Amino acid sequence: MQPLFQNGDIVLFQGDSITDAGRYRHDPAHMGYGYAMQAASWFHASYPERDVRFLNRGISGNRITDLATRWQEDCLDLRPTWISLLIGINETWRRYDSDDPTSTHAYEETYRGLLERTQQTTLNARLILCEPFVLPVPADRESWREDLDPKIAVVRKLAREYNALYVPFDGVFAQAATQREPAFWAADGVHPSDAGHALMAQAWLRTVRAL
Repeated sequence: MQPLFQNGDIVLFQGDSITDAGRYRHDPAHMGYGYAMQAASWFHASYPERDVRFLNRGISGNRITDLATRWQEDCLDLRPTWISLLIGINETWRRYDSDDPTSTHAYEETYRGLLERTQQTTLNARLILCEPFVLPVPADRESWREDLDPKIAVVRKLAREYNALYVPFDGVFAQAATQREPAFWAADGVHPSDAGHALMAQAWLRTVRAL
C-alpha cells in the first residue's frame, strides 16, 4: 500500500494543545513534540523519496471559535493540500472547569463553517478529521462523556458529509486502555504521554496509508 501524500504536498496539522505540543512559535517549521512531529518524522523516514512538507499550527487552549478567527492566516494562506484537524476537548473542559459551555449545535455550525470556507477556496485540499478524546482519569473525566460524545458524533457526521479521512482517536485510546491503565496514555485524561502521542501518530499514519 502506498501513502496518499504525493510530491509537493503540504500537510497542515491544526488544533489545540494536543497538536501544539510545545512547538516553537517563532519557528514556522517547528512541529512541536507530539503526535504531529512523530507522524511527520516517521513519514519522512519511511518515504524519503517523497517531497512532502508538514506544518503545525496548533495552539494550546484553542476551541473551534479560536480556529475560526485564525483560519485564514493559519490555514488558508498556507495553501495546504491536506488539512488534519483535531479540536473539541477544550469545548468540553471549559464547561466543567469554567462554566463556559459550547453547545453541540454551536460546535457543529462553527466546524462546518471552517470546512465550507476551505471548500470555497481554490485549494482543493483533502481533509483529515480527527476524533477528540478523553480518558477516564481522574475519575471526574467520566462525567465529561455527556458533553464530548455528541461532539464526537458531529465530527463523524462531518467526515461523511465532506468525504474526509477519519482518525478515531477516542476509540484508539479506549482500546489501548484495556492493555495499560488510562493514566499511562494520558495522566490527566486529555494530554497524551509520549506513548500516547506515539499511539496517535501510528493511528494517523495508518489512516493516510503510510503505516
